Amino acid sequence: MTIENQFPIGKQEKSLFDADKVRMHLNHIVALPALLEASVKDLNENDLQQTYRVGGWTIAQVVHHVADSHMNAFVRCKLILTEDKPNIKPYDQDLWAAMPDVTHVPINHSLTLLYALHTRWYELLKGLTTEQWSRVGIHPEHTEPLSMWDILCIYSWHGRHHAHQILKWKESR
Repeated sequence: MTIENQFPIGKQEKSLFDADKVRMHLNHIVALPALLEASVKDLNENDLQQTYRVGGWTIAQVVHHVADSHMNAFVRCKLILTEDKPNIKPYDQDLWAAMPDVTHVPINHSLTLLYALHTRWYELLKGLTTEQWSRVGIHPEHTEPLSMWDILCIYSWHGRHHAHQILKWKESR
C-alpha cells in the first residue's frame, strides 16, 4: 500500500499556535460531518463492510471510529478548559471498533451524533482566547502535554483524513 492510500491528505504534523489558522481548523471541525456523510453517500451494506485498505477497518468501523474519537476529544477539551492539566485517558481504538455498538448499529447513528457533537464542539472552541488555546492536558502516549491548539489541529486533520480514505477507496473500486 502506498503512503498516499494510507494518508491521502498527508500525515498530521504538529504546528505552533497560529491565530490566523484557528478559523480554518474550526471550519474543518464544523464541516466534517457533511464531508464524512458525503464520503459514504451511495454505499450499500456490502460496501460498508469492505476495508478501505489491507489490514484496515471496514468503512462502517471507520465512521463509528470517527464518532468515538471525536466524542473523546470533545470531553478532553472540556476537561482541559475546566481543570488544571488534567490527565487524559487513552482508549484502545481497535477494541472499541469491535464492540457491538459498532458492529450492529447503522452508521447513520454515528453520522447524526457527529452533526450534533461538532455543532457543540464548534461553539465551545470558536471564542477561545489565546490563553485558553495554550491550556494543556497530560496524555500518557505523548511526550509533551497536549494543548487545546494541538487538539484542534489533530482533529481538524483526523476527520478529513478518514473521510478521504473512504473517498480514495470509492475511487479505486
